[in-house]
Amino acid sequence: MGMERKIPSSEFELNQMYSEPVFFEDGKNMFLSAGKTVKQYHLKAIKDWNIQYFLTSGHLITDAIEVELESLNPAEEVEELEELEELEEI
Repeated sequence: MGMERKIPSSEFELNQMYSEPVFFEDGKNMFLSAGKTVKQYHLKAIKDWNIQYFLTSGHLITDAIEVELESLNPAEEVEELEELEELEEI
């Protein structure tokens, strides 16, 4: 992971989204996947488990276009095309 930064749990709001996974205080266990929105059950867990902060190397996504760009993985598309080309050759 790159430069991790602490995010106070008080900053989490419903429907927020981060560009990279968000981890618990231990830096190992994931709380929220990249590109997934904060749901009500996430906010409940923060309160119930008295979580003070999270760690992430990502940033808060505020633009829907950015979400689409973040979710595109050109490497996967190339691999799929190569597999299709191999099948066509057979």
